[in-house]
Amino acid sequence: MATWKSALVPAVLVLLASCSSSSTAPTSAPVGNQVRPLIIAHRGARSLAPENTLAAARKALQVGADMWEMDVAVTSDGELVVIHDDTLERTCNVADLFPERRPWNVWDFSLAEIETLDCGSWFGDRDPFGQIKAGNVSAEDLASYAGERAPTLRQVLEFTRDNNWRVNVELKEQPTDELGKMLVEKAVALIQELGMDEGDSVAVSSFNHDYLKQIRVLDPRIAIQALTSQKIRDLPAYLQQLGTQACNPKAGIWKPQELGELGSSGIEFNVWTVNDESEMKQLIEAGVHGIITDYPQALALLLNEKP
Repeated sequence: MATWKSALVPAVLVLLASCSSSSTAPTSAPVGNQVRPLIIAHRGARSLAPENTLAAARKALQVGADMWEMDVAVTSDGELVVIHDDTLERTCNVADLFPERRPWNVWDFSLAEIETLDCGSWFGDRDPFGQIKAGNVSAEDLASYAGERAPTLRQVLEFTRDNNWRVNVELKEQPTDELGKMLVEKAVALIQELGMDEGDSVAVSSFNHDYLKQIRVLDPRIAIQALTSQKIRDLPAYLQQLGTQACNPKAGIWKPQELGELGSSGIEFNVWTVNDESEMKQLIEAGVHGIITDYPQALALLLNEKP
């Protein structure tokens, strides 16, 4: 990352000037002899804004991401909220507001309680990707993050729909089968209610492939993607059984050459989490369907360099 992190400011400013937060991000398009991979912003543009917030989504859209990825969990009162961790501690000020509620599991808090939390100030305090120090986050943006709330899945889907954009909804593994069933059913119902269960505006992914099977039964029109952190034996047959062509593997599980060979059989790979420029280039050359990254702004610049 050091090869372009420190030099990102001027290039990003040029890119931002050519992008509008209300414009439609580009979809896959030819890059040389390759098909351009989707730029998928991991938890939004989380290197430039607090992850899994609408601020991170707006920033990802602004810098040219084709799609954003976010994580959904269930609250104690059965609402669907966007957060990655099982606990609220890392990305919220829950320890300050509810010191007696350790370990602050998401499923132990109501939506109303979570909506009181500041999910943005920590980003400025910790500068998790060093982008504030590097000068790649404006003072205006940084000030706006204070008090940012964890959005609901409804807010995320409405934002995506209203901006004619795309979103990857990751269903987080829940602590009980009952909560898992609730997560799946409510997510599907909401996607249907908003008229987003057809087309390519929404894909649902999960490490829990039973969730994906449930979705396939509830609504076969919703795109599903199998997340994995290990190789899957006979991947084409496995995906066919799930009812999908999409696999989202951890970077490094399959070599770029293997991804290219499997991809030629029709498998769509969305590889995570890719922040290294050389790895991005290898995956572009391999012809993967999408690259999930914390630095959508850098991947956009890299793709723009292609003839």
